[in-house]
Amino acid sequence: MPHDLLIIGGGPAGLTAALYGARGGLDTVVLEMGVPGGQAGQTDRIENYPGFPEGISGIELAMKFAEQAGRFGARVEMTTVQGVAFNGDSKRVFTDSGEFTARAVIIASGAHPRPLGVPGEEQWRGRGVSYCATCDGAFFRNKKVAVVGGGDAAVEEALFLTRFASQVAIIHRRDALRATKVIQERARDNPKVSFHWNTVVTAIKGRDKVGSLELKDIRSGATREEDFDGVFIFIGLEPNTAFLGGALALNDGRYIVTRENLATSVPGVFAAGDVCAKDFRQVSTAVGDGAVAAMAAERYLAGL
Repeated sequence: MPHDLLIIGGGPAGLTAALYGARGGLDTVVLEMGVPGGQAGQTDRIENYPGFPEGISGIELAMKFAEQAGRFGARVEMTTVQGVAFNGDSKRVFTDSGEFTARAVIIASGAHPRPLGVPGEEQWRGRGVSYCATCDGAFFRNKKVAVVGGGDAAVEEALFLTRFASQVAIIHRRDALRATKVIQERARDNPKVSFHWNTVVTAIKGRDKVGSLELKDIRSGATREEDFDGVFIFIGLEPNTAFLGGALALNDGRYIVTRENLATSVPGVFAAGDVCAKDFRQVSTAVGDGAVAAMAAERYLAGL
């Protein structure tokens, strides 16, 4: 017997969709491959989500989302989606723990950090190369680390790292940060934070772990090597859409193309959150997407 609503991904978008779906009386199941919360769950402090004037940790907010969805009967299955078949009224989703079927599906699989793609990155991943300061920051107590990127995520993670590291260098390919003004000011006011402007990392070097970075000045072309104990990379996201295998229309960046009410190219399949082709990716926008997608799915099911 197929479920009413299957949600792929347990981040803010997926869990909000689960809350709305279950509260609307739908048999709702969330498929999540890791700890609920997605990218938000790995964020040390979220200060721009309404209702928490003092801020809240990402994992704490994610747990509240999951608890609230569960209260109305949504079920979370810990499993990894490997493929889908969306032809026909019953949508099929194949996972490492078996096959799930549903009358409607919401894709909320999110996105993952984009790699730098330089020599040494894969070799030293987990041995000085990281994409999550809240996961790995404590390993760099009294160490010198680099943060690559200039957006909100990069600067926020750099500030988090100052709790542990003795020095944090922000390496940015431009001469000004893209982060919001209040976050920039905090970074500039922090004595542990320094800036390498107009600079890119061309290689990550080490022996048994990261020991140095090869840096290039993009204006002069000059390269140099500087010692670092670790490097944290925050240069954007790539959507988690490989499992779709051509089942839905994607844009050139492989994000899901959505229409009105977050419908995809296949009837009965909707998308929400960071996996969608859109301009802004915040917890609040993901929550809005999840609510819209769930209500649209409910309307679709009512019309069958």
